[in-house]
Amino acid sequence: MPHTTARQGSLRQPVVAGRFYPGDAAGLDRETAGYLAQAEPSSKQPTLLAMAPHAGAVYSGPVAGRTLGAARLADTLLLLGPNHTGQGARLAVWPSGVWRIPGHDVPVDDALAAALLAAAPGLVPDQAAHLGEHSLEVLLPFLCQVRPACRIVPVAVAEPDLAALAETAAAVAGVLAGWEQPVSVVVSSDMSHYVSHDTAKTRDSLALDRILALDPPGLYQVVREAGITMCGVLPMVLGLFVVLALGAKSARLAAYATSAEVSGDYGQVVGYAGVLVE
Repeated sequence: MPHTTARQGSLRQPVVAGRFYPGDAAGLDRETAGYLAQAEPSSKQPTLLAMAPHAGAVYSGPVAGRTLGAARLADTLLLLGPNHTGQGARLAVWPSGVWRIPGHDVPVDDALAAALLAAAPGLVPDQAAHLGEHSLEVLLPFLCQVRPACRIVPVAVAEPDLAALAETAAAVAGVLAGWEQPVSVVVSSDMSHYVSHDTAKTRDSLALDRILALDPPGLYQVVREAGITMCGVLPMVLGLFVVLALGAKSARLAAYATSAEVSGDYGQVVGYAGVLVE
């Protein structure tokens, strides 16, 4: 599908280059390739949804690499991430232009974005939610290597209402089912934050059990009831609803780790999980 040239103002500059990942193109590509090389051989089935973490690459890069390196993603990617900044709309779509990281300009699929905005009343064209948000940007180095021709539709998800997420997902799935090109969903999420290593593993397993069961209402409920600080629970609930409507049959855990495995601090960790849905 053709792409429009980015207008001034629709070029999103990177906000965590040089902090969360290397700021130079050669260093970024080299580091990312190293993480992707850790992936196990992939399934032959197309990946409907991949969930990967978004911390500094030294912490979450191995899990992101083992996950996205094993995925069989389409070239067109619907990116769903949390909104850490609190800015912008609850379901904020970056509608056109280009997202830049060192060495790569990733085009937004403006035709798909427009179709989704027309079909789903909850979705809003909004750049404010994305300008200072790192969660989708951090995955782009991986996506550029595994799908060099990728086009993206970035969505920041902060809608807390389960019914609204389900309604939006139904509209999104309707568009994707009839789209002329295959589309994969990529969800950006870390798991438990700032608890002990053992607590993170215990709590995260409760959330992952619901994800692997393809149970978005169950995921929504257990994260709330068990106090699991999974920052991307809302985008993951939305994403699971979407791919269930598209015929998702199974999910598998591609990788899990906590920051303790790098930092050595087992008292205060962040959990990282990678999931593939087919």
